[in-house]
Amino acid sequence: MSYKHLTLQERYLINAYKSIKTQKEIAKMIGVHPSTVCRELKRGRGKIGKDYWVIASHKRAVKLQKEKSEKSNLKLTEENKKLIKKYLHKQFSPEQISAILSRKHQEEISYVSIYKYIYQNRLNEDDIYKQLRHKGKKRIKYGTRSKSRIKERISIHKRPTIVDEKTRLGDFEIDTIIGAGRQGAIVTIVDRKSMYLKLSVPCSKKSDIVANEIKRLLSPFKKKVHTITTDNGLEFAAHKNISKSLKCDFYFCDPYSSWQRGLNENINGLIRQYIPKGSNFETINKKQIRKIENLLNHRPRKSLGWKTPYEVFHEKVVA
Repeated sequence: MSYKHLTLQERYLINAYKSIKTQKEIAKMIGVHPSTVCRELKRGRGKIGKDYWVIASHKRAVKLQKEKSEKSNLKLTEENKKLIKKYLHKQFSPEQISAILSRKHQEEISYVSIYKYIYQNRLNEDDIYKQLRHKGKKRIKYGTRSKSRIKERISIHKRPTIVDEKTRLGDFEIDTIIGAGRQGAIVTIVDRKSMYLKLSVPCSKKSDIVANEIKRLLSPFKKKVHTITTDNGLEFAAHKNISKSLKCDFYFCDPYSSWQRGLNENINGLIRQYIPKGSNFETINKKQIRKIENLLNHRPRKSLGWKTPYEVFHEKVVA
């Protein structure tokens, strides 16, 4: 049964039959769901006594419908449109744009209104919708079969519980993105608390090369590194080398349990917006890698109170 607003006449019928018929019978009579009648009777009771006030209830409903309509028909100014386009070109989502407009520009525009603006422009043959991340493709997650091939692994189940709480900086999740034909790798490192990201330039999948890239990227924050968590890929076989160099603990997830590095998986999905699956890494240079890092580290996140990963990570480091 589709939703509809009650008319004044239907409210009079509810009032007339409420004491002699069940709510289910009244609902069938006026063609609505029984829960509609139930909610209407609850909302329509006055402050004094328990009587159902027909006129007052109808006026309130009409007023709410009008306010909702006015809000949904929000008119964007030219300045609003310029700001929306500016942040879309930085690959911000509509929800992120809504938050940043409120936080930095004192403009209260819902993300729903931003979506409406984007799709209205699409009908007018504007291409700003192409800046949206979602492309309707599902990501396939693969397990790993190298459980017993890495020596001296320490299970994630022995990792301190404080890591799960995400209350401190310096607990990193690390993974690799593999190039076309399974040639080459880009190391992705993300801090669990701040979502701050570091990316390596394309390199070999050999464990010693990967270890050198991890040490190079994390050395500037060496005093802050507490733990590293990875999957069981053989590229992390030199974990003892990394742990010793950075003076941190190194943990491995369970096989086929990518959800244990959920943040890393999510960030890799964001990176795929710029480096799609099947990309040839030979064409990717250091400048492009730094650009991707900057775009994601300066994108506001809802879970961070709409601060950016850069702001959260570096304000803590300075403190």
